[in-house]
Amino acid sequence: MSAFVHSDEIRSRFSAALSAMYRAEVPQYGELLSLVADINARVLEADPAGVNRLANSGELSRLSEERHGAIRVGTADELAMIGRAFAVMGMTPVSYYNLAPAGVPVHSTAFRPVDPGALARNPFRVFCSLLRLELIEDAALREEAAQTLARRDIFTAGARELIATAETNGGLNADQADRFVAELLETFRWHAEATVSADTYARLVAAHRLIADVVSFKGPHINHLTPRTLDIDAAQAAMPERGITPKETIEGPPARACPILLRQTSFKALEEAIAFPSGEDAVAGVHTARFGEIEQRGCALTPTGRALYDEALAKKDFSALPDDWEALRRGGLAWFRYRPTLKGLAERAETDDLDALIAQGAVMAEPITYEDFLPVSAAGIFQSNLGAEARAAAYAVDPAKAEFEQALGRPVLDEMALYQAEQDASLTETLTALGLSRSVPA
Repeated sequence: MSAFVHSDEIRSRFSAALSAMYRAEVPQYGELLSLVADINARVLEADPAGVNRLANSGELSRLSEERHGAIRVGTADELAMIGRAFAVMGMTPVSYYNLAPAGVPVHSTAFRPVDPGALARNPFRVFCSLLRLELIEDAALREEAAQTLARRDIFTAGARELIATAETNGGLNADQADRFVAELLETFRWHAEATVSADTYARLVAAHRLIADVVSFKGPHINHLTPRTLDIDAAQAAMPERGITPKETIEGPPARACPILLRQTSFKALEEAIAFPSGEDAVAGVHTARFGEIEQRGCALTPTGRALYDEALAKKDFSALPDDWEALRRGGLAWFRYRPTLKGLAERAETDDLDALIAQGAVMAEPITYEDFLPVSAAGIFQSNLGAEARAAAYAVDPAKAEFEQALGRPVLDEMALYQAEQDASLTETLTALGLSRSVPA
């Protein structure tokens, strides 16, 4: 049997193919990539120390390749199968996001690599949302939407076959991997032909534009692909110069000397021509859903740090959240990766006190990049691209994590546990390299 292609390589191939397809479908995405590349180059040129820091942490090599995508599926079966497809690429569901309280009738997870080495090789991630049909108040429309979704299959027969092959054999060979990428790409492709009548589409839009986007088409077209910038404020300011109209505000925390979590902006959703079926003819119409997005990723915060962030967000006052790496570290507010320095390796360490080792220059602490998403920011991005009439009122529902995990067919991982494990492992490895042994605090 031919050797298996590593899941990281399959993920890289798929990410590149998806980016090329989306660029052909949405030319402004290509302009967005060019803008981000120019800004990142300027930032790196002006900050040689930053270049070294990014290179040492593995962030530099992944920067130009980094993307996150977003799709919306309509049924539990679709969610379960897309999860199996992502597993072939080494992507695992991390965290649960209930967007219904923000007036968006979906709940979501993020499929991404979880191993630090895999993230360094290619951190492609997809924010995947499942439509909550129970939130459609009109019972007749809810049933019509359910029947429409039940009639479609968003996966090709080839994709289904190759997913099963990977699961049975434990991987895919080179030919199978190439075919898998090509077949799965069809799930994400834009289709300009609606699967519902113009009247049904109008009623779905009246219920919620996002419901219409999920129900009315052959598949969950890629909603956006997001490159990572090192200066989102510069990107926001430069977008109009490139003929791109940005949303009014940047989602997430304010600009800081020590970036935290995630900041996002986007250009307004495009009006795209679609055709509605009408007997033997077709009725012309337009659909607004797909948009371009840019993100800037900062440091992951601990549960204590996140609580402080959420409080600051509610008050719109971030003064209580330190804007200093050492203060964030000492306060247990952010996650850090530890490494021994050349000085530390050359000298005999006389203490296992972490703060003392850092002060002596024997150990360096690097902030761990936030790899996940912020529900408030995600809802803000969605709402800003759903049209001016998008409702601000929240759906009066409780979180439905158990139902989501049942649909997915597996539990989602806890992002905090992943960051904790990465920090703890790095500390253990660092102390061992220095000839020290100390149990990592629970």
